[in-house]
Amino acid sequence: MNDTKAIDLNAHALSWIGKIHYDFGFLVQKAFGENGLDLSKEQWSVLKRLKVKDGQPQNDLAFITHRDKTSMTRLVNTMESKNLVVRKSDEKDRRVNRIFLTDYGKEVIEKVTPIMYDLIPAVQESLSNEEIENLISTLKKIKDKIAEIAD
Repeated sequence: MNDTKAIDLNAHALSWIGKIHYDFGFLVQKAFGENGLDLSKEQWSVLKRLKVKDGQPQNDLAFITHRDKTSMTRLVNTMESKNLVVRKSDEKDRRVNRIFLTDYGKEVIEKVTPIMYDLIPAVQESLSNEEIENLISTLKKIKDKIAEIAD
């Protein structure tokens, strides 16, 4: 960037998106802790994907949760140590690891789901439905532009 003018990062939408992402992650961790759950937001993300379709390949989970393979391996290792999931080799292709919910993992999902479904509306309650729709539309435009630039 050749422009020597100081940039006010607070005047940029992406800065605010990052701040909100960070703050919401903190809020989620706090809510989990207050409810006696030893669970991270990232672990919740994997659990909810497995609730939709149990036994997904680990690489697919990495892709849909926007993680690289190495960090997904670490995450699954941690989740296995907490007895939330179990990793099994695919019957047709031993190189593929499939991730399955344990019974305890299923119990945790049932405890976490109402927490998340209460938290999201609480965070958005100061916005009207129209503001939420406009915000989502705007964020989709930003996401599309990022994808366009990346290509």
